[in-house]
Amino acid sequence: MRLKHGALAAVLLTIALLAAVAAGCAKEGGVTSASPAAAASTPGLKAAMVADIGGLGDRGFNDLAYAGLQRASKELGVQIEVLEPRAPADYARNLTKLAAAGDNPVFAVGYQMTDAVTRLAARFPGVTFAGLDIVFDPLADNVIGLSFKEQEAGYLAGVVAGTLTTRTDVDPRLNAAQVVGFVGGMKIPPVQRYEAGFIAGVRSVAPGVRVRSVYTGSFSDARKGSAAARSLIAGGADIIFAAAGVTGNGAAEACKRERALFIGVDADQYETIAGIGDTILTSAVKRVDNAVFVTVKAAAAGDLKGGENRVFGLAEDGVGLAPFHEWDAKLPQDIKDAVAKARDDVVSGAVTVPETAAHSSP
Repeated sequence: MRLKHGALAAVLLTIALLAAVAAGCAKEGGVTSASPAAAASTPGLKAAMVADIGGLGDRGFNDLAYAGLQRASKELGVQIEVLEPRAPADYARNLTKLAAAGDNPVFAVGYQMTDAVTRLAARFPGVTFAGLDIVFDPLADNVIGLSFKEQEAGYLAGVVAGTLTTRTDVDPRLNAAQVVGFVGGMKIPPVQRYEAGFIAGVRSVAPGVRVRSVYTGSFSDARKGSAAARSLIAGGADIIFAAAGVTGNGAAEACKRERALFIGVDADQYETIAGIGDTILTSAVKRVDNAVFVTVKAAAAGDLKGGENRVFGLAEDGVGLAPFHEWDAKLPQDIKDAVAKARDDVVSGAVTVPETAAHSSP
């Protein structure tokens, strides 16, 4: 099975455009609602989300989640609302506000809201809370965990990086050190799964390539991302994969300045980082929009059930690899073939990608 770059590009570009609209209309007051006309086709159903720190306009995780709500508004006619916290202390307060207002389902965007959702589920038994990037344990009857096999997308990114870093003839930015880098935000399971998959992917095609990782402790500090990338580049890394939100954008800009190559995350970052050009090879994408939409669709049909942790991987179109864009003509065909084979092997079960980096070590 070949990767369908053109089709995926069109979908992700649509998501990026939707996200830009979201950013423009949501910042005023921190709340966004669908128009009354759009809501009329599903009376009474209101779906809402509390964004993670960084809010709408991050051109990543929050915008992707909101794109799923927007699709539900357009196709299903549900009302939608968004609250944007300024600090982690706002998480519980914002979730409470939405639940008390009758919004249902209520999406908590990000692992850091795990405790807040767990506490509030008992207080609002009639509301279904859906936690994005969260696996709940214990799992209440009115809670749904929506997580992703980030390791599978990271694995494909690792296959690209591991093969390309050994091919110094392809591009002058590739050096002979055979080192690639990973920049993480906070050490939370989704980011660590990206790292684990990336390491495993590199090792699957190039066991001799070293993978160096730096965690910045932030998803919203571009300067920290830039500093982390510069330190990796100084240590020989010529390709850097960042899973760090806005912090990762700083890593991308450092790669551009220091003439290294970059792999993005969550959204197709070729579309979201202005002027990134051929600095970016591809992105390990996470289809948060799909997870949100199918959850709201089930609610609209009266079929939404809590008490479940759902996981979206390559087989469920929950993760994947973005197009190569400006690298499409330059990337050797054997590398594209290796990526396609890796995808097929994961989907078929021939390869199981580890979730922790410790399991990826040679």
